[in-house]
Amino acid sequence: MSPEPISRRTALRSSLGVAAAAGLSVSGMPVATAAAAAERRIVTEFPDVPGMYGSRRANELWYQFDEVTMYKSDRELTDAYIALGELFGGDLERSALATWQELSAAPEYPHNFAEFVAPAREAFAVLSRAQLGVFDTYYHKRGPGLASAFVDFGQGVLFDPRRADVRSEVHSMNGNPPRGYHVWHAYMRAMMLLDVDARRWRSIARYNALAWAVQTVAKPNLRTVNPELPKATVVQLAATWLPRGPAQLDAEFQSFPYPR
Repeated sequence: MSPEPISRRTALRSSLGVAAAAGLSVSGMPVATAAAAAERRIVTEFPDVPGMYGSRRANELWYQFDEVTMYKSDRELTDAYIALGELFGGDLERSALATWQELSAAPEYPHNFAEFVAPAREAFAVLSRAQLGVFDTYYHKRGPGLASAFVDFGQGVLFDPRRADVRSEVHSMNGNPPRGYHVWHAYMRAMMLLDVDARRWRSIARYNALAWAVQTVAKPNLRTVNPELPKATVVQLAATWLPRGPAQLDAEFQSFPYPR
């Protein structure tokens, strides 16, 4: 894909369309009201960012994701991180990954991991609300948009000058090699096992794994615009990774830092 200049995007198809057709309601809200609220929530216009390349919507998603979950996290989310740090101990990301790798390799898995993370269920619930809140601001819950944003993330084709201050203008997983995909998978598995938005995370876990595989092949530079992978390569990776369920992904993420 050649770099895509900034452009405004229209809202994607409403995620409540199927529910409306079936005459269902969401969270006790009348269908028409719920659908209208969801439609209003999806952002359709974005500020101009000179020098930005790639999907404007995906760029904004990952920019705001970092803002909300890292650079400008609110008090509730910060407290949740503290609780998770107390649960795993030490360096949160390294410790969370090491704990998951150890427990997921044991015969008692996933029950042993579920028991381990149970004391921090509320912290995971806060983390889930924050992360899903960003996703749901830019993409509908159903449809291919979010999966595509994860693919672009893995390829390193989202160039955002607003991240020059942290020397990482490309929205992709940092680290050499990146361990963030593994850590995120561990968090997702915890949320699934604790029944914290479990259905959503079962779906998103596949996107995370696909992005991991895509970045393994693309090996993007985080400071320059990167070329897109051949479409056939992306299609093949998607066909390999998207059908996999949680147990299969657990087995794959035992491989570190790259897929087998």
